[in-house]
Amino acid sequence: MRTTPRRTRGLRRALTGALLAGLTLLTTASPAEADAPSASASPAGGEAGPTEAGTTFRTATALKQGQSGIAQASAGDYLYWVFPAYAGQRPTVRATVKLPENAARRGTSTWQVDVYDGLRRRQACMYGHQTRKAAADAATVELSCVLRPVRSWSEPWGDDPLPGSYYIRLTVVDLPAADLGLPVGVQVGTGFKEVGGSHDGDGTLSEPLVPGVSVASASETDETGGTDETGGTDETGDGGASDAPRTVAGGEPEDGWASGWWTDRWLWTVGGGVLAALAAVFGYSLTRGRGRPAHVPPGV
Repeated sequence: MRTTPRRTRGLRRALTGALLAGLTLLTTASPAEADAPSASASPAGGEAGPTEAGTTFRTATALKQGQSGIAQASAGDYLYWVFPAYAGQRPTVRATVKLPENAARRGTSTWQVDVYDGLRRRQACMYGHQTRKAAADAATVELSCVLRPVRSWSEPWGDDPLPGSYYIRLTVVDLPAADLGLPVGVQVGTGFKEVGGSHDGDGTLSEPLVPGVSVASASETDETGGTDETGGTDETGDGGASDAPRTVAGGEPEDGWASGWWTDRWLWTVGGGVLAALAAVFGYSLTRGRGRPAHVPPGV
């Protein structure tokens, strides 16, 4: 009858090992939140994108995820791009401005990149260089903005990032009057880090936050010429292309928005259930009676 304690000790060791293994799996599956901006996107990499930028929210140039875009503009212009973001992602925006030659500039300038969601709410940056000053002899200025993780759902009064379109706005906020209108080159890029379902809410949006106004293509704008049939300026403010066919609206992906019931929160739920069952068995093995039953005679 001495084999019973041995079996009990072996069962305890097995259950303890299983519990430790499960706890290690769950703790290592959690994404790192305090990582450095090394996961940020570089505009120089990724898929080649458009070669122009919009000048308003309505005419923002669409970028795919991981895509970079370039544009030639004048100092003082507002430049806009739009890209999609899904729940469980942490978007990063980077912009590089190539400044005019030193001889053409009169002083320092301050550049800023802002990110807005589909409701045109300005989103705060977790970290990065959202605003930077360029010296009079600087050749380029680099800006970056790492957004908070996109949540699947939020309270109506909250300003959490939600799935949908996100707008990039790049402009100069401080510039000598003599430098207004000087030509600049701009390159922007987007990157995304998957942070998992730990940031999901208790629900999902019925529709992503995508504006109802589509982004007009350059060819459609050229065909209409930005004027109405009477020769006057189009009052709709979208370059006369209000009735023309549109391209993909508001940064909406060509293959549609990612959706589905699966998230890595299911792994946590199932793993937690397995650990609870193992803990129950282990607790039972510790607390069950160890004394000899009364009906067993001594010496047996």
